[in-house]
Amino acid sequence: MEELVIQKIGPVSDEEMVLNMGPQHPSTHGVIRFVVKADGEIMKVAVPVVGYLHRAIEKIGEIVTYPQFMPYTDRADYLAAMFANEGWALAVEKLLGLEVPPRAQYLRAISCELNRIASHLISVGTMGQDIGALTPFVHALREREKINDLIEELCGARLTYNYHRIGGVAFDAPEGWIDEARRFVDRFEKVLDEYDRLLTWNEIYVKRLAGIGIIPAEMAVDYGLVGPNLRGSGVDWDLRRDAPYGAYRDFRFDVPLGKGWVGKKGDCFDRYYVRMLEMRESCKILRQAFEKIPAGDFLAPKVPKRIKPPAGEAWSRIESARGEMGYYVVADGATEKAWRVRIRTGSFTAMGIVEPLSRGMMIADLVALIASLDVVAPEIDR
Repeated sequence: MEELVIQKIGPVSDEEMVLNMGPQHPSTHGVIRFVVKADGEIMKVAVPVVGYLHRAIEKIGEIVTYPQFMPYTDRADYLAAMFANEGWALAVEKLLGLEVPPRAQYLRAISCELNRIASHLISVGTMGQDIGALTPFVHALREREKINDLIEELCGARLTYNYHRIGGVAFDAPEGWIDEARRFVDRFEKVLDEYDRLLTWNEIYVKRLAGIGIIPAEMAVDYGLVGPNLRGSGVDWDLRRDAPYGAYRDFRFDVPLGKGWVGKKGDCFDRYYVRMLEMRESCKILRQAFEKIPAGDFLAPKVPKRIKPPAGEAWSRIESARGEMGYYVVADGATEKAWRVRIRTGSFTAMGIVEPLSRGMMIADLVALIASLDVVAPEIDR
């Protein structure tokens, strides 16, 4: 790895210096390291160095049974664990040919959209903090704690949920929980207006983000960006709408896109603001789910106690908070364990674009770029 970094950095002149940002830097959002070659305040290149949080999660998926792997998926993205749960469940359900009850599909969508809001709150809150605005993060944490309270009532956990199951979910919604969640949505939409006044249109914040880290649509596609990072560049693609799964076929919502709101399309501000708008759309989805949620089972009645799918392979993909997350699973047909597990995550692909974007950028703007990509270390290293 070090030899590759040296090769990418290239020769260093007497006027240049090589700096390490991370792996313990607070603005890298996890144990991620960037090796920066700079001439004064101008970066010649910033090279990501990953692997500090590698835990062999895919290999673990091959040595435990299919249900036993569900708690491990929480650790693929600890800020948006519901999505990681659902992706794994969908892949195994495809192998089994298992139909999930409608109520379970709705509970999955509700739990995931609440988790999307919670994850985006951390993203926009820490982004403001990285730029120098400390107060908005406290406001974001306040609202996230209310979501954590709701999810704790639903499944007993606040971060690594282990809520979804192969064939449905672990628990039905408690009595009165839907009404409580509806009241949160009613209040939260007003809080988003407050957040816009506090941070979004702050003059200093806008100037720090507008026109910085511009990713054209073609470049975003070429580098495999997904989710808000892709849509921030104006690419109109959302799995929930364009390749719907679960209950999302029943919902109507808009897909926010970057438009150059204050600078140029695809800049750091666009990626930030897309996440702000997505929280509003999540509220819209949640309202529809609350109204339409059907009665019935929350877990398929015919889930085998010992899951041993027939030999074959399955690919599932879901629209996580950080974009498309996919699970590739191969079953050997003879055991209760997967022969091969592969996880595709949005944070890993986002790291590839840092190096070309960093050339000619100010060192201080690297913090804004990383924050706008909303990467988390577990998704990068797995």
